[in-house]
Amino acid sequence: MYYDVHTHAFHPKIADKVIQQLHDHYGITAVGNGHPEDLLNRATRAGLDRVIIHTAATAPDQVIPANNWSIELAKSDERIVTFGTMHPDYADPEKEIARLERNGIKGLKFHPDFQGFFMDDRKFYRIMEMAQDRFVCMFHIGDRLPPEKNPSCPLKLKKLLQNFPRLKAIGAHMGGLYHWKMVAEELAGMDVYFDTSSCLPFMDKEVLYKIIERHPRERILFGSDYPLFDPQDSMKELQHALKLKDSELEQHMSAVEELLA
Repeated sequence: MYYDVHTHAFHPKIADKVIQQLHDHYGITAVGNGHPEDLLNRATRAGLDRVIIHTAATAPDQVIPANNWSIELAKSDERIVTFGTMHPDYADPEKEIARLERNGIKGLKFHPDFQGFFMDDRKFYRIMEMAQDRFVCMFHIGDRLPPEKNPSCPLKLKKLLQNFPRLKAIGAHMGGLYHWKMVAEELAGMDVYFDTSSCLPFMDKEVLYKIIERHPRERILFGSDYPLFDPQDSMKELQHALKLKDSELEQHMSAVEELLA
């Protein structure tokens, strides 16, 4: 099975609003409309079998609606895998985590920058204690802020991995958006997966090659970050950047199966 491990899709009522917010924050004009059907059509054209769709509750009262959407999407099409979400200020995380498990959800997505918490917050560590043996956790890592002011950064992810050694973690955006030198120095080689979403066009190639040299190839997962980018274009970009043979590209698209098993 070939996967795009990092995508987003939204309810039609809010899709336009969310895409505008993404443009305002990242300065990137989305290629897609954010609807599940558009994502699946693009994934099919790219030769992908499945997509992993992520959501992140930006406030405690969004946890239930966001997870309802994830559960509904996962049941709507066998090509869709969804990750749920949790917020550190949510009143009863164990009850909601158990509901996600009952509904077959295998992962959780966290975006500390958008959700408004720091990755080394004790309340967040409490969530990690509950999640580490039960879910794959996808973390947005990095931004333009310096590490000490950034809710997520490679150093905070490293600390999280050290405190929760059984955690199945994916550091999005090659381990740290705009902090790739730190990824090469602090994270590469650790027991963590990276994904390739929203990073290759912005990375210094020497730093990219350092990460590749130090981190196992089977722990680098293909992700497009749809709707910002098209899966097929992102696959071509990855193959070109790393000078991959077709069989090597396929390894990056299939390695997530081990995590989801």
